[in-house]
Amino acid sequence: MGNSRSTARVLIGRLLKASVASVVGLAAGTAAWPETLRDRLTYNTYGVPGLIDMPTAEMPADADLAGTFSTVGGTTRTTLSFQILPRLSGSFRYSTIVDGVTGKVRLYDRSFDLRYQLVTEGDYRPSVVIGLQDFIGTGIYGGEYIVASKTLAPGLKVTGGLGWGRLGSYQAIGSTGSRPALVVGTGGTPTWDQWFRGDVAPFAGLSYAYNDRLKFKLEYSSDDYDYEVTRYNQTKSSPWNFGIDYRFRNGGQLSLYHVRGEEFGAQFTFETNPKTLGVPGGTEAAGLPVAPRQPYAAQDLGWTNDAARQESARATLKQLLEKEGLVAEAVKLEPKRATVRLVNPRYGAEAQAFGRTARAMTRSLPASIEEFVIVPVVNGMPMSAVVMRRSDVERLEHEWAFEMLARTQIVEGYKLAPKPDAGIYPKFEWSLSPFVQLSVFDPDNPVRADGGLRAKAKVELTPNLILTGSVTKKLAGNLDQVTRVDKSNLPRVRTDSARYSAEGDPAIEYLQLAMYGRPGKNLYSRVTVGYLERMYGGASAELLWKPVGSRLALGAELNYVLRRDYDQLFGFQDMTTIDPVTGIAREIPNVNGHVSAYYDFGNGFHGQVDAGRYLAGDYGATFELNREFANGWRVGAYATFTDASFEDFGEGSFDKGIRFTIPLASFMGTPSRTENAVTIQSLSRDGGARLNVNGRLYGQVRDYHEAEVVDSWGRFWR
Repeated sequence: MGNSRSTARVLIGRLLKASVASVVGLAAGTAAWPETLRDRLTYNTYGVPGLIDMPTAEMPADADLAGTFSTVGGTTRTTLSFQILPRLSGSFRYSTIVDGVTGKVRLYDRSFDLRYQLVTEGDYRPSVVIGLQDFIGTGIYGGEYIVASKTLAPGLKVTGGLGWGRLGSYQAIGSTGSRPALVVGTGGTPTWDQWFRGDVAPFAGLSYAYNDRLKFKLEYSSDDYDYEVTRYNQTKSSPWNFGIDYRFRNGGQLSLYHVRGEEFGAQFTFETNPKTLGVPGGTEAAGLPVAPRQPYAAQDLGWTNDAARQESARATLKQLLEKEGLVAEAVKLEPKRATVRLVNPRYGAEAQAFGRTARAMTRSLPASIEEFVIVPVVNGMPMSAVVMRRSDVERLEHEWAFEMLARTQIVEGYKLAPKPDAGIYPKFEWSLSPFVQLSVFDPDNPVRADGGLRAKAKVELTPNLILTGSVTKKLAGNLDQVTRVDKSNLPRVRTDSARYSAEGDPAIEYLQLAMYGRPGKNLYSRVTVGYLERMYGGASAELLWKPVGSRLALGAELNYVLRRDYDQLFGFQDMTTIDPVTGIAREIPNVNGHVSAYYDFGNGFHGQVDAGRYLAGDYGATFELNREFANGWRVGAYATFTDASFEDFGEGSFDKGIRFTIPLASFMGTPSRTENAVTIQSLSRDGGARLNVNGRLYGQVRDYHEAEVVDSWGRFWR
């Protein structure tokens, strides 16, 4: 035994010496190799760039989105990682740990990671990354690290680092003060009192890519797996881990591992990048070509006294736009100017709608009209007004889009849109489609779902008065089988959700009447009444201030709510909730609301702060940051902090989550304004809960304001 330990120490020492030499000293004689497909990074079992369990200092491309599913040695981890900035990445992980004797799941855990690249790899220097693992969770996987990686030859990389917490639990070489003992509680709070404190242990490893498909990995792990061994009867006999990765042609990756000297496991990884996802340029048919005017034709004003010619021009323009998937609700003609009231149900890139409208105008309107004014209208509200000269459209058709942008004005559209033509309203549309409703992170069953049919209808009674509704019928699922009952020290505004799922079949998801308006310059309004969401009905009023050229918007919302019956049909119940665990009765307040600030930071980053009173009567604020891309993808995160204590909130400590908006057009390659929004909450509780009312203003308004239009201007001539 003594000889084997001595041999192991020698091997470990040699590996560490080689790693340190490679990333610090040996690199002095090794220039950076050009990156090839063989050098692509891989993700470890924690779902971050790494070897098997240990991290590396590699960084994905900006905006990379990766998902991993690993099952190794009784532990299963599902991780979603996003490259927030070129040097900053974040990860959300959901893990289960199985008892090594009984085979039953003993623990479900949620955790978050952050990684930042301190130094990029150069000719003679390694990449260096600092990381926080499980920095806002129960702390079961809590650990911090500093790691360096260097490419020594095509396909060959070496890594060495120092770890704290879990990553400093095996063969520590020193200490940086005392680390508070791990106390597994409700989780959800930052563990900053532990960061980079306690024992420090080294880890190291290397990877070799035989070709662009096959990679071999070896690591020396500094994680002793004490938690799993002592509490859940798992085993560990060696710090050496081995792995093989195989990358498929579609970009997916399968990994096979041998870890801890005892266990075998596997992992699947997929990667995508919202920044580059989709069909470049799209696959839609080209727009109409510009029709230049004949010399001196602009001097002909005879049409201004000819009603038939005017009506013919309007009708032709409407027909041309209808073929483009656009609606001209009204066309106002003046001797030198034409104003179009435009509805865009098709193009997610707003500038593409404007470009196609302008080209259709050159083909249909009298030659004397030099100024084009296009006013996009949403729910009867004029947004901005896009003003351009016809001669510029004629002259710049085959130039870069920014040349046209430089000669275009985007101004306030208040009172600029002509009234819609008679006979357009009311409008009616309906749809029937499948639906899936998910419930995640229930400790008794991490994923539950219902599926069925959803019927939706929309009646636009007037341009500004809109009646909408949605009804679902469940065909299969298990959301009605949720048996877990959580204690709540707040009114049960969301923790009764399972009962709504169990009793609501069929269910009216919402049935509401909304009135939208423009009460003044830079102002937008909404008043909604009815069954506002699956759990609440009542009335909601909103006012938004948003100048066309401003990055800042301010808003306010006030709601009066009533609690719906559990069957989600036409009844209401009283606002008193009874906690099934304690038997304590608590009242849900009828009134809640927020004031909001929105800001466009540029480079696709948008921030939002909502402060006010939440459904349970708690006061606080929600902070949200989203990154948005030209193809319509959005990835973001939010966190809510209120005066409800962490103890009153319960498991998770405070409300937080990740949001994705996925546009259909990015997959189809054809224009569409249809998108799917997905919110992943670490846990749904009563604190920090907001009303889920449809039709909030900011997302509708900003799409047609200057910043968003400019961002999409590259598609003006598409």
